[in-house]
Amino acid sequence: MNDNSKFTKAHDKIIEWMAGNGIKLIRMSIGLVFFWFGALKFFEGMSPAQTLAIETINTMTFGIFSDRTIIIGLAAWEVLIGIGLLLNIFIKQTLTLLFLQMAGTFMPIFLFPGEVFNIFPYSLTMEGQYIVKNIVIISGAIVIGGSLKTLSVNKEPKE
Repeated sequence: MNDNSKFTKAHDKIIEWMAGNGIKLIRMSIGLVFFWFGALKFFEGMSPAQTLAIETINTMTFGIFSDRTIIIGLAAWEVLIGIGLLLNIFIKQTLTLLFLQMAGTFMPIFLFPGEVFNIFPYSLTMEGQYIVKNIVIISGAIVIGGSLKTLSVNKEPKE
């Protein structure tokens, strides 16, 4: 067996492992991030996104909720998303909550561009980077959601 053949076999095994585990890993990774970031919001001043999140939701809801209600509600929402993804339960509902939350995370770009950009439209503040990285989470959630149809189509019928 030549070195190229050993490399090809190892490469194929790695690809097979990634194909078998990739969706589970992205689901669990996104779940961990949501659970962690959501849990931080339950504790005053622990989340770097707390102030911007409160300002955004206050603006979107015309100030009808107290700051505490906003942050506890957002914390619970994010922790629920995290639990759903980590435990692989209620995935359709969990992804719905995730996509709604993601829509909200992009609102500061339009509501508070001065807090998101150092120089519009290309130099982001730390808050802006925190927001834009959510594109990766959205893409991962799309992959997870797309796998639901594949998983249900490939399931063996129960007798």
